Amino acid sequence: MAKLIPSRNSSLAQMQAGEKRFSERLEQKLEDDYLLWYDVPIGPRQTRPDFVVFHPRRGLLVLEVKDWKQDTISAADKTQFTLITSQGAVRQHNPLLQARAYALEIKVMLERDPALRHPAGHRHEGHVIMPWAHGVVLSNISRKQFEDGNLQEVIPAHLVICRDEMVDTVDAETFQERLWAMFTQVFPCALTLPQIDRIRWHMFPELRVEWGEGQFGLPYGEDTDEKKVIAIPDLIRVMDTQQEQLARSLGDEHRIIHGVAGSGKTMILGYRAIHLARKLAKPILVLCYNKTLAARLDQLMGERGLSDKVQVYNFHKWCRKMLEAYHEPLPPEGEGFFEAMVERVMAAVEAGRIPRFQYGAVLIDEGHDFEPEWYQLIVQMVDPDTNALLVLYDDAQNIYGKADRAKFTWKSVGVQAQGRTTILRINYRNTLEILSVARRFAHELLDEREGDNDGVPLIAPESAGRRGAVPELIRTENANAELRTLIERLRSARERGRKLSDAAVIFRHKWEGEKIQQALQEAGIACRLADSIGKRSLYSAEDSVKLVSMHSSKGLEFPLVIIPYVGGMPKPDQDEALEARLLYVAMTRATEQLVLIHHEESVFTARIRGSINDIQQQLAPPQLSGAIS
Repeated sequence: MAKLIPSRNSSLAQMQAGEKRFSERLEQKLEDDYLLWYDVPIGPRQTRPDFVVFHPRRGLLVLEVKDWKQDTISAADKTQFTLITSQGAVRQHNPLLQARAYALEIKVMLERDPALRHPAGHRHEGHVIMPWAHGVVLSNISRKQFEDGNLQEVIPAHLVICRDEMVDTVDAETFQERLWAMFTQVFPCALTLPQIDRIRWHMFPELRVEWGEGQFGLPYGEDTDEKKVIAIPDLIRVMDTQQEQLARSLGDEHRIIHGVAGSGKTMILGYRAIHLARKLAKPILVLCYNKTLAARLDQLMGERGLSDKVQVYNFHKWCRKMLEAYHEPLPPEGEGFFEAMVERVMAAVEAGRIPRFQYGAVLIDEGHDFEPEWYQLIVQMVDPDTNALLVLYDDAQNIYGKADRAKFTWKSVGVQAQGRTTILRINYRNTLEILSVARRFAHELLDEREGDNDGVPLIAPESAGRRGAVPELIRTENANAELRTLIERLRSARERGRKLSDAAVIFRHKWEGEKIQQALQEAGIACRLADSIGKRSLYSAEDSVKLVSMHSSKGLEFPLVIIPYVGGMPKPDQDEALEARLLYVAMTRATEQLVLIHHEESVFTARIRGSINDIQQQLAPPQLSGAIS
């Protein structure tokens, strides 16, 4: 079964009757290696064909669907149709010209990429590497009516699918033959996965995943220089089709995405925020627990020109803003301040002193860090006319509360998402080696737990298969030697061409971060410590190593991650399960290379060493039979 993007259910409200029937036939009659897009903006001009049908061995087909009836067509030629309506005679463009214009725009756009053109010497030299075509669907006109009305004089007969050729009982092979008969030029085509990604990268700029530290793959704003002139990268990264379908299909109402670390949850949230900012009059609120993540998301929204429409806060800062804005007294500083602040906001909302329904949409990242009662407050902030609430969740990354926090149902906290929950299992951030070691280390935390339709599941991550170096565990003689090893690895990475800003040193305790900062500064290595400079300025233009605590690292990602002082975890008085979650989160921040350093031995270093050894054996290439031992 072919996959329609956005999903058919999410598109029904905007589809005409003929589009509904035709979309159903496309899904039913085409195999799952087809990709289908409905009314999706394409290319720099953001044109919106009714349907785009794509197959890696067939090519690309653009279709326009019209619900016109034979008796409403009073005149037609090759440029326009005249229709009799309740408002009188109305002239419309010939839909074949519309479809051709859309298809031609895609062709020209793809041919600008040398990797998508036939090479010199090929008989199709300079032209796009796949066949392309266009056609029309007349959903209320039979083939006989089409012929009796001489419509073949204005639309060639082979470029039309008529009402009786798209019925439920039509044979799948016959239906497909109708589609591919629209191609005037056919040649052998077998697109590779990188070529398919390049095509999607060009057609749908908003799906581009930008390389770089912690960017989450968010597209640039329309007025930035990066948007105006974009060099075609050698390595293409785009949302996968599941992520794209999910991002485009998110409608109003409450929705929850349960996703493993690195599955693209924040990328989907960013896409959703950008889409809603263009659509809604009221502002969009983005909430998370982690201050560093909130600062980074706020910076990214600002870079895309959305600061006036998308407000990003960590939850407690938002609560403080609410109290200050509506002249509610803050609680006394000291122990219990943050809990009391939340309680005061809830009480003021209940009493009507802080208004409800302030935001067109509320998007929550890292929702597993939120206490259940916080959701009861947040749902009251969503405008009931949109009722747009999106929660991104991964219980395996719950690092702020107790690991055995009491379970709850979404309905009990006012989140009405039954039947609107999606699970993302594939980890795209980490290499197979990094994810395998992290999973093996934290396997007791990641025993998959199914939730009911209204519960909170625990999901074990699955690798997307990207390969890289096996994580390293380095033992040194003492704490000073750990710092020397850390400096050596950073210098070595820089000598091999890696930017300092690609690297992060993730630590457990504040004093460790300060000590690392001092050592790097003395060694002449530029660095930025999140806790000392403010979260937002961590990502400056300066090429510098990021020094981030394990708590602050959540939601971020870096090509190279170094974690020193691993042997100091867990302390005797610490919750071992919660400390393991922290280290698992830190390990899964690495996209390409992970290095762990220790001089002390602990239960964690033993588990990591065992994990690395096991994964090395599992991933080692098989020995050739008859090899000399």
